Amino acid sequence: MSDNNEKRAPGTGERQEAESRTEHRPEPRPGPGFGGRRGPGPGGGPPGFGGADEKAKDFKASWGKLLNYCRDYLPVIIVALAIAAMGTTLQFLGPDRIKDMTNEIAKGLPAVLNGVPVLGSIDFNAVTGVAILLVCFYVGSALLNFVCNFLMATITARIAKSMRTDISRKINKMPLKYFDRSSHGDVISRVTNDVDAIGQTLNQSLDGLVRAITMFVGSIIMMFYTNWIMAVTAIGSSLFGFAFMAFILSKSRKHFTAQQQGLGDINGHIEEIYSGHNVVKVYNGSRAAKKTFEGINTKLYESGWKSQFLTGLMMPIMQFVGNFGYVAVCVVGAVLAINKTITFGVIMAFIMYVRFFTQPLSQLAQAMQQLQRTAAASERVFEFFDEEELDDESGKAQKLESISGDVEFRNVHFGYDKDKTIINDFSAKVGAGQKVAIVGPTGAGKTTMVNLLMRFYDVDSGEILIDGVPTSSVTRENVHEQFCMVLQDTWLFEGTIKENIIYSKAGVSDEEVAAACRAVGIHHFIRALPDGYGTVLNDKVSLSEGQKQLLTIARAMIQNAPLLILDEATSSVDTRTESIVQEAMDKLTQGRTSFVIAHRLSTIKNADTILVMRDGDIVENGTHTELLAAGGFYAELYNSQFEKAS
Repeated sequence: MSDNNEKRAPGTGERQEAESRTEHRPEPRPGPGFGGRRGPGPGGGPPGFGGADEKAKDFKASWGKLLNYCRDYLPVIIVALAIAAMGTTLQFLGPDRIKDMTNEIAKGLPAVLNGVPVLGSIDFNAVTGVAILLVCFYVGSALLNFVCNFLMATITARIAKSMRTDISRKINKMPLKYFDRSSHGDVISRVTNDVDAIGQTLNQSLDGLVRAITMFVGSIIMMFYTNWIMAVTAIGSSLFGFAFMAFILSKSRKHFTAQQQGLGDINGHIEEIYSGHNVVKVYNGSRAAKKTFEGINTKLYESGWKSQFLTGLMMPIMQFVGNFGYVAVCVVGAVLAINKTITFGVIMAFIMYVRFFTQPLSQLAQAMQQLQRTAAASERVFEFFDEEELDDESGKAQKLESISGDVEFRNVHFGYDKDKTIINDFSAKVGAGQKVAIVGPTGAGKTTMVNLLMRFYDVDSGEILIDGVPTSSVTRENVHEQFCMVLQDTWLFEGTIKENIIYSKAGVSDEEVAAACRAVGIHHFIRALPDGYGTVLNDKVSLSEGQKQLLTIARAMIQNAPLLILDEATSSVDTRTESIVQEAMDKLTQGRTSFVIAHRLSTIKNADTILVMRDGDIVENGTHTELLAAGGFYAELYNSQFEKAS
């Protein structure tokens, strides 16, 4: 995901400037929390609040997509579920054998014949044979269940891993505009919470559902096979369980859907507030942030409580239904036994069958609840998979190699919204090795031009050429290879200093890393650290903004690309540090075609050419001296900075 981390887009200090954040961007779909999140349903809200037909359709569609995604693993899953069904079959065959054992034992009980007590005889060989058969049944069932659990745990872990990998690949194929309108926390929630929900259901609920169905159907068959009167009694006493389960399933899906959406919302809010906690503190926004958090958390609590409450109701109700079934079976069985219609062993068998019959009702309900949660999670994951991707460029054979650095903007038109053009007929030529500064007020289109140059966005019309080759004729990756970049916001990850400097570049020696750090003046500081270049950058290592910026400049030197972008690289440091960073950047620009975006006009006096932008057009160009002498818009901008400073 290097393109979306290291080369996400220049201008993260301005965050795409005013024209690319608010005024000219398509409106994000509303949602709770900060930043307007997109929900899986129309208008940003969670789906599943329509009619029953819509719910059933969404449920089937989500599971259809999930099964299609798992198609390579379906044969193994089917085998595992068949093994689970076999193991369950051995369990419900047991009561029929216990019936025979009970009847054999009952033969040895004292009886009264013509008023004379008579002792019966027990066939111990028959009892032993039944006992051995029961042991084989239950041991076999345990082994089959073990094999099923092993297969399902292995397969579901691989499916979850594959899904996370595909999400990572999808992220790299998505246009930058998706991340501009989506919360980072919501994307993270899809990778973690939603994928985990899918994995847990496939691992725990799918085979449990098969076992419950097998046990439920098998117990009905065995009850009617044993005695139809007792079977009708047991089933009739449990009809309430069916009705209650259907009622709960009809009410609970929307709460599971809302729960998954709420997890995404709360993760997004926490990520935004935590990453900007300094700003929140400075502007006393803690109360507003807390209020927003409490609102999202309350909705999540309500959906989570309702879904779990409805799920939790199943167990006590099913226990009541089971106990009621025991009573009914005992009463009816006693009457039938007195009338010599059934034997005592049949009553014993039916007591077990009632448990086998009612217990799956609770398991079925819980499994269906998990299936609905998984349907909601799958909907969010596959909604992400269905997002628009960048065009496939695998067929482009032309490549930029060993370029000199000539760049030309030729009649470029562009708008983030197709109906609102913000770059109007932009044309400019930059010679190899030149240092070009792009200046202008906020919203003029400075960062947008660099985004187009690096093909983070494609132009609506016109062309951008590098060494005479249109960038649209080569792949984006090939365009990115030609650039190194230093942004205002210094992106460093948790790893060693060396790993941060050589990021995404192979075959870099320690000597090259040290040479780059010497060039930017940070080698001595790094050597003074306890582990030198092996120091891990984390919360325990405190670096100043200037030191972080020098590390990113060293990273750009290591990349050694022919084109360079400097986007407000000194705006977040003090004046003294700025001079150090500026000196390092001057070394970095040597021999490279450089594009410098700066608000401090004093830092670009030595630029070979200054492009002055206003409302998406170049209104002036020339050197610093020429533009001041012209007394135009640039001179007005330059003088206004010194007037404010004075």
